[in-house]
Amino acid sequence: MTVIRASVPMLPAMGILKVIVEAEHPARRSTRAPGVMAMVDTGSAFTWLPRALLEGLGLEAERMERFPMADGSLLERPICFAVIHVAGTSTFDHVVFGEPGDLVLLGARTLAGLNLRVDLEAKRLVAAGPVVVAAA
Repeated sequence: MTVIRASVPMLPAMGILKVIVEAEHPARRSTRAPGVMAMVDTGSAFTWLPRALLEGLGLEAERMERFPMADGSLLERPICFAVIHVAGTSTFDHVVFGEPGDLVLLGARTLAGLNLRVDLEAKRLVAAGPVVVAAA
């Protein structure tokens, strides 16, 4: 029996991209909460910010949402609507009220709304380019 050994290049260490995220009450557009450091997580649909930050803006839960965890359990958290500011642009999106111990995340839905994408080479957020629309 012949064993063939393939040469596999070493993968670079995985990087974690973090950005400053600011939140704003959609009905009170003059005041933003202080920026918080959030991990960009394209595997998370929603953005997660600390409850104290969201409540400090006067935001209230719109509904409860359930999130599946890696161990199969379900985590339930309230969500609200907020204006999110990142890298000089903003969008309106659902945001999860994070509890102590929860990660602070910038999720995929918010990234899409901001029209930003992750540049893996430069390890930063960049403009995603023109927004494609259907012509009538």
